[in-house]
Amino acid sequence: MSLHLQRDMERMHREIFSMSSIVEEMIDKATLALCERNDRFAAEVIESDSQVDQREVLIEEECLKLLALHQPVAVDLRRIASVLKINNDLERIADLAVNIAQRASHINRFAEFPIPDDVPVMARMARRMVQGALDAFVHLDARGARSVIRTDRDVDALNVEIIEHLTQRMRQSPSLVAPALHCFSAVRHIERIGDHATNICEDVIYLVEGDIVRHQQFLEPRVSGASHEQTQDPHH
Repeated sequence: MSLHLQRDMERMHREIFSMSSIVEEMIDKATLALCERNDRFAAEVIESDSQVDQREVLIEEECLKLLALHQPVAVDLRRIASVLKINNDLERIADLAVNIAQRASHINRFAEFPIPDDVPVMARMARRMVQGALDAFVHLDARGARSVIRTDRDVDALNVEIIEHLTQRMRQSPSLVAPALHCFSAVRHIERIGDHATNICEDVIYLVEGDIVRHQQFLEPRVSGASHEQTQDPHH
């Protein structure tokens, strides 16, 4: 790797890590806005979105510049391609955090509506998935990435349970249909955060091993000469 390429790659990494810190904070504040009925945090999440959008464009421009100027190959090319994809997933996670904050603002108008106990549990799980995915990227940890992917099943299962609970609540208390629907939407956004964390993990596996596992569930590293059973990924 040339000195100029190394310098530019390091700048690209600093930018993506800085963006990831903002996005993780947005998830935390959106969760507090929803589960603790905190309108101030909701407003802060919404305000942060433009900052993430600007960083997404900046990082994409940096990646394209790297490709054009240095024409990288092998692992350097895979790393830039992975950052491009992770950059997009982080921006989408930020959008989902904004959506959760907006739903929280609507729910807060209904003091009589109780947030289901499993909602903060699910939100913490999704937050840990994002953190684990980013840690796997930093440390080039394909095994850690696979562990995060497996966690997504638990988030999906909890999503189903909460939606069933909200559906029953709406049947029993028609006056609470409006806040329940907002909560329903927020929970779906939390589930989607887990999906995007899974996407990041799939990109980490590609970066480390060169395997494209998107649309497949290769949770074990490829073994030469071995066959794999391919299943349809429910997230794509």
